[in-house]
Amino acid sequence: MNKHPDTIKSIIMSIYTKNYLRSLLLCGAAYVSLSGCTQLANSLSTSRNAQGTTEQPTVAASPLTAVAPPIISATGGDPNFVVGVVQKVGPAVVRIDSSRTVSQSPEQLEDPFFRRFFGENAPEPRQRVERGSGSGFIINANGQILTNSHVVDGADSVTITLKDGRTLKGKVMGEDQVTDVAVVQIEANNLPTVALGNSEKLQPGEAVIAIGNPLGLNNTVTSGILSATGRSSSDIGATDKRVDYIQTDAAINPGNSGGPLLNARGEVIGMNTAIIKGAQGLGFAIPINTAQRIAQELITKGRVDHPYLGIQMVTLTPEIRERVNARLGINLSTDKGVLLIDIVPRSPAAAAGLRAGDVIQSINNQPVSKIEEVQKIVEGSKIGSPLQVQVQRNNQVTQVAVSPAAFPVQQARN
Repeated sequence: MNKHPDTIKSIIMSIYTKNYLRSLLLCGAAYVSLSGCTQLANSLSTSRNAQGTTEQPTVAASPLTAVAPPIISATGGDPNFVVGVVQKVGPAVVRIDSSRTVSQSPEQLEDPFFRRFFGENAPEPRQRVERGSGSGFIINANGQILTNSHVVDGADSVTITLKDGRTLKGKVMGEDQVTDVAVVQIEANNLPTVALGNSEKLQPGEAVIAIGNPLGLNNTVTSGILSATGRSSSDIGATDKRVDYIQTDAAINPGNSGGPLLNARGEVIGMNTAIIKGAQGLGFAIPINTAQRIAQELITKGRVDHPYLGIQMVTLTPEIRERVNARLGINLSTDKGVLLIDIVPRSPAAAAGLRAGDVIQSINNQPVSKIEEVQKIVEGSKIGSPLQVQVQRNNQVTQVAVSPAAFPVQQARN
């Protein structure tokens, strides 16, 4: 089994490609190729309508006297509670415009023949400026702004526009591509700020409000409910991220990226980040507890070190077991656990001897049956401290000690 890592991987990809959900990071619509955004944007479009709503079916009137249902409000009966939240928080929400200059060689120079022909006289690479826009919110009166990493990644210049019309130059203090969080600093004092809530106690059905700058339409407000919590990165197709997302039906679109998702008290509970292609009423936000933790590390250290093993994995199911056994002529004796389908060369996993085809059953004596459980244990581990990984290999149980390393920055960009 371990002699066929490429075949195992191809089997898994063939199963998931048909129904694979891919998310769109909500960078500005003009941002067609900044890193972090174009990984997904090239194959996706915002097919939802601008309001993010669906048509409701017509209901026949009852012959009985109709009684209007009571207005349900999140703030003790005030049907206009959203207005109060917007007035309270709106001044602390900003627009972020960023640009970067990239070099592009003439297409002919990609051909080895032309490169040999031109030699030192080859034409100079052409330069072009890529621009994009997103949102952010002020977390400190001295000008610290929280936003998405993909909004400012690789930017040569960052411009912040406040709601009062002021435009200020921004400086990226740090960004973490693994969680898609960044902190930008502007030189200003006595700025309006947001209040941060607690994303650990959220319940589906809570009223939520989104403020941002979608599609260049500044200071746009939408509202809805919190649809679900704990959506994993694999659930929404953002497999290069390590976040359990908040799901909402509040309408969000490209340009909302980095803007706040608020509760009925006007507290930030999340940072709007992604939507799913072809869906309506499905938006995703980074929980504010996660964003705040990452932001503190970026402010103090300028970076975030994430534990990393170097494995590509999939939750093992009866279907996957049947396909692997049938096509490779082997016998996976379990259909429960996490199947390793690829090992990154020269990674901690490779150094420890983990192999494609191994099935992880527990880590540090904690049973695991889903990739999300493995991700959480690894993310909560310490760099350099060995993890005891129990795997089933060739129908035998084997214990492997793997010491996580710091997640490579370049790997995070892929």
